[in-house]
Amino acid sequence: MNRYLLLLVAISSLTACGQDAADNKTAPTGGSSASVETKAPNSDYKPAFAGQTRVASVKTSTPYEYKVLTEALQSPWGITGLPDGRLLVTEREGTMRLVTAAGQVSAPITGLPSVNSSGQGGLLGVRVDPDFSTNRMVYWVFSEPRSDGNLTAVAKGKLSADEKKIENATVIYRATPAYKGTLHYGGRILIAPDGNLIISTGERSDLVTRPQAQSLNSGLGKVIRITKDGQPASGNPFSSQANERPELYSYGHRNVQGLALNAATGDLWEGEFGPRGGDEINRIQPGKNYGWPTITYGIEYSGEKVGEGIQQKEGLEQPVYYWDPVVSPSGMTFYNSDAIPEWKNNLFVGALSGMHIVRLVIDNNKVVGEERLLADQQQRFRDVMQGSDGALYAITDQGRLYRVSKK
Repeated sequence: MNRYLLLLVAISSLTACGQDAADNKTAPTGGSSASVETKAPNSDYKPAFAGQTRVASVKTSTPYEYKVLTEALQSPWGITGLPDGRLLVTEREGTMRLVTAAGQVSAPITGLPSVNSSGQGGLLGVRVDPDFSTNRMVYWVFSEPRSDGNLTAVAKGKLSADEKKIENATVIYRATPAYKGTLHYGGRILIAPDGNLIISTGERSDLVTRPQAQSLNSGLGKVIRITKDGQPASGNPFSSQANERPELYSYGHRNVQGLALNAATGDLWEGEFGPRGGDEINRIQPGKNYGWPTITYGIEYSGEKVGEGIQQKEGLEQPVYYWDPVVSPSGMTFYNSDAIPEWKNNLFVGALSGMHIVRLVIDNNKVVGEERLLADQQQRFRDVMQGSDGALYAITDQGRLYRVSKK
């Protein structure tokens, strides 16, 4: 039965109920069992507290279904919703496209600055202004090519009335220093309720740049909080008078490709890649140091220890949750709709190497359950968002756009 349904999805993109949903029909609400992870970890490192990794699995009991709206996207990276329910999607090579609820994909939107799409670079995260209906402003992150290397940049511009181009595109922030590499740009963006922009960056991967994640005079390996004009936001924890960058909000990050605000609490959460093991989910607090590369639950790709091979140190924050082996967490969102009540306030994360959508049940800022959705699709889920209709929308590296909703 399931194979037949999957075939229907592949052929005609019709609505189908996947193996996850089929299994969940008889699962009790809140039911749990052993961890969803069955593979051996890469290291023998021990968690700092119970429930920090390999928490008990849960199963969604509400019948749900998914539909592939389109397979015509080219390496999509970021997704956001417009007030009318359509979606704005970035593609890594440097284009934006609009997608309707029926899966119709627009021609490329022009007027964007050039990107360096080599390696992990390109056109990255995107958000529209809360007042988009009147000002039509769009904000995005991209890897900017420069004579001295590449860097993570933030730009803004106005979507034209005919929706064919971005007008007056302007770079408002650059996470310097530039570096001649093509990895670990971070690249997510949020617009907070106070109107400020929250941006994530990476430490650019290489051994020579890693220490900058710990430097308060560098834009690498950080969560950054700026105004819509690119200036440091009021109330940030650092000061230029102390040789610190006033736009910084938190530091000690490796490569942050996930940012999400929990509407129920107002808290900012982040997801970042570890090396071999040590993918993290963190609750971000201003001014805090999240440890990379001093502490980590991962090891080098070579199998060697990272630095001193320690996982805890006074003054450095512990992740709320981590994975070993990795799932490669990318874009993420908190679910705040009543459409599927048992998902309310759960965190959903796109997993790249894991090839599924992670569902994390969080209680009192601790992960108490984990589920893997759409694992049978074998897709690298790059970003996930909640639509105004209460459905989840997810894009994959292979070019698909999924809608996941109550059946």
